[in-house]
Amino acid sequence: MDLNFWRSLSPVFVMIAFAGVCWWAYAPKHRKQFEEAARLPFADEPQAPEPSRSVDNQQ
Repeated sequence: MDLNFWRSLSPVFVMIAFAGVCWWAYAPKHRKQFEEAARLPFADEPQAPEPSRSVDNQQ
């Protein structure tokens, strides 16, 4: 096998690797882990207090 054989197969390998990464990234079992990772930049920010809902404020 010569170098041209491997050059012709490299796009196939790259396409398979790309499909594998896409499958891994969008697999439903990873959703919770990725949502937690997406919230990490905001983890050290203080939580805003919720507005109090009293009976007097309801109209």
